[in-house]
Amino acid sequence: MLNLHEKFIVDEKGKRTAAVLPYAEWKKVAAILEEYEDICAYDKAKSLSSKPVSFTTAVKKLKARRS
Repeated sequence: MLNLHEKFIVDEKGKRTAAVLPYAEWKKVAAILEEYEDICAYDKAKSLSSKPVSFTTAVKKLKARRS
């Protein structure tokens, strides 16, 4: 489990408006979020019904789109 040492910025009414993390903790959070996004993209790709394409074919299709 990630142990965060967050500090909060509050407005004049005491309502929390922002959170501040030590930079090292922020880097860990950002890495976790990036990994989560990758997992979501993978899950979405796996759920699509499509046939595998060879690398060579994929490159040809991408080059054709650029033209």
